[in-house]
This record gives sequence, structure tokens and C-alpha cells, in this order.
Amino acid sequence: MSDDTEGDRFLVGIHVTEEQLEFVVRVPSEIDSEWRDPEAFQQLVAEVTWEHLDQESTLRAIASAFSPGETVMLGSVRLKPDGTVVAHELSTPERVK
Repeated sequence: MSDDTEGDRFLVGIHVTEEQLEFVVRVPSEIDSEWRDPEAFQQLVAEVTWEHLDQESTLRAIASAFSPGETVMLGSVRLKPDGTVVAHELSTPERVK
């Protein structure tokens, strides 16, 4: 089992706008220098997220329960620059009514 301090921890969310749902990745202020291509690691974070959450049902739940301007956090993904997934904490959000 990997040490949870290995790799970089990326926070994952969905930003709700009037027209769409935008996948967002919050990058740590200090990131491993081996990450050279921001688009590549953001794509990797997205792939890991949708491997662990059902994309369609997650987006439907967000679209029906959250308002434009809100950013809904799904959790985090911890990765090494070689693409190794060290850990993830992801869940579909639920709005308490």
C-alpha cells in the first residue's frame, strides 16, 4: 500500500453555469516539477474521477440540485507524475433539503 503523502492531491469539482457543467481541477500551489503538461494531468484526473463515479448520474444529480455559480466538490485524487493513482476520495454530492 502506498503512503498517502506520495503524489500530488488534486481537488475535483463541477462548476455549475447557466449553460453547462464544467469539470474543474484545483491544483496544489506546490506541485511536483515532473508534471509538465497541465492538460495531460487534468485529463488524467478526469479519467480517474469517472472510473470511480458514474458520470451521467453524478452530472444529473448536480444539474437538478445546484444553482448556477455554485461549485460542487466531488473529492480528491492523489497522483504521481508517472500517472500512478496513489489514492482517491470521491463521492457523488447530495443536497440536504
